[in-house]
Amino acid sequence: MTHYNQLYTPDDSVLVCIDHQPQMLFGVANCDRASLVNNVTLLAKVAKEFGVPAVLTAVETESFSGYLWPQLLDVFPGQEVIERSSMNSWDDKKVRDALKANKRSKVIVSGLWTEVCNNTFALSAMLEGGYEIYMVSDASGGTSKEAHDYSMQRMIQAGVVPVTWQQVLLEWQRDWAQKGTYDAVMDIVRTHLGAYGIGVEYAYTMVHGLPATKFAEYVVPAALAAHK
Repeated sequence: MTHYNQLYTPDDSVLVCIDHQPQMLFGVANCDRASLVNNVTLLAKVAKEFGVPAVLTAVETESFSGYLWPQLLDVFPGQEVIERSSMNSWDDKKVRDALKANKRSKVIVSGLWTEVCNNTFALSAMLEGGYEIYMVSDASGGTSKEAHDYSMQRMIQAGVVPVTWQQVLLEWQRDWAQKGTYDAVMDIVRTHLGAYGIGVEYAYTMVHGLPATKFAEYVVPAALAAHK
C-alpha cells in the first residue's frame, strides 16, 4: 500500500544517487549537462542540510565509468560509494542493505541514465522492496530526450512519482518559519539558482541591508600550479 498522497518529510526520506560518473554524463543528451551537474549538487546539499541520509552508488568505476563527480563527493566526504557491476542497483545486496539500514520508506532518486539505471532500480525497488519512489527528473539524465521522457512515462505508469529538485527542497522545508534550515537553504539558493539566486542576493543586500555573500577562496592544487 503506497501513500503518495502524503507529503514526504526529512524524517521518512532517503536519497539515492546512481552513477553520477564522467562516462555516464558524456552520454547525456536530453538536457544541458552543466545544469544537470548543478541540479544534482544542489539536491545533495539540500539532503545533507535536512539530515536526509544518502546512498551513493557507482558502476564499473575503474574499468569504464570513472569516479563519482567531485561535486557530489565534496558534499558527502568520506562516505562509502557502493561499487556495482549490475546496471540495476537493486540487484546489488549492498545497495539493498544500505536502504534497509536507513529504515526510510520514501526513496528520492537521482541518477544516470534515466532509461536504464534509474528505471530498473525504481521498478525493482517498488515491486520487490515495497518502497515509494520519487524520481527527480531534472537531476537525472538520459541519452536522448525521447529516452528520458519515455522512461519517465513508463515509471509513472508503474507508480513512480515524478518530482523536481525544487519540489524536494520546498517539501522538506515546508514552512519558512523553520529557521533551523532556513539560512542553509537560502545559501544553497543563492549559490545554485542562477538569476533567482541573484535576486535573493539583491533582496538580502539592497532591501534588508545584509552583507554580500562571500564564497570560499579557490586555491589551485599544488599539482596543477606546478604546470603553469
